[in-house]
Amino acid sequence: MNDDTRFLSTVTDRLATLPGVRGVTLGGSRAQGAHRPDSDWDMAVYYRGAFDPADLRALGWDGEVSEIGGWGGGVFNGGAWLTVEGRRVDVHYRDLDVVEQVMADAEEGRFRVEPLMFHLAGIPTYLLMAELAVNRVLHGEPPRPAGYPAALRRTAPERWYGTATATLAYARSGHAPRGSVTQVGGAIALAATQTAHAVLAARGEWVTNEKGLLRRAGLDGVDGVLSGLGPGPESLADAIARTEGLLGRAYRAAG
Repeated sequence: MNDDTRFLSTVTDRLATLPGVRGVTLGGSRAQGAHRPDSDWDMAVYYRGAFDPADLRALGWDGEVSEIGGWGGGVFNGGAWLTVEGRRVDVHYRDLDVVEQVMADAEEGRFRVEPLMFHLAGIPTYLLMAELAVNRVLHGEPPRPAGYPAALRRTAPERWYGTATATLAYARSGHAPRGSVTQVGGAIALAATQTAHAVLAARGEWVTNEKGLLRRAGLDGVDGVLSGLGPGPESLADAIARTEGLLGRAYRAAG
């Protein structure tokens, strides 16, 4: 047993003993074999009924442990940033009742987009389903999706892309005429991220975070638009138009 395997087994066993926990998974780059030696360990605990963060604190690991709802009160309802044996470990709380409802909604093509720190476009609630599709189960038997829901492939692309086009339309009418470079740049970045979600949903590809999202969707060209963003209403309007062309082509190519 190598040191990483031993470490993961130890952390999993400790998390699995917490009251209410029915499953533990490993996510992020380590679950996908794309990690670096210094990559953190993304863990999730799936609980049924009540979960008390005080029980996690009682394990004695250094770091910050949030209360339930401490990360905004949505489907990402809290977690912890910890240091265990000198390694960075993130632990996310996952309420199984919420997970199962999100999965049922996604099968019918329904979802919400919720704000979440570090996520430019927010997160679709079906991200919880995506985690279960790609993460590595270490303990228990949390629900696993059979595949990307056909209904979600129909509803999610149109919704995401519709929001992106509205974002750029407002930037054209509200920010570009005033020479608001920062706000136009922000709108372009937001619309590109929203379109990337649309493209990957159309393909039936799961998204668990925004890292590498534009590259996966073939939207790297937006970097060139932003790097050349200049002052003046005409320049900003041109940048918006170029972005619309890039996003539109990617969306249409995804079908």
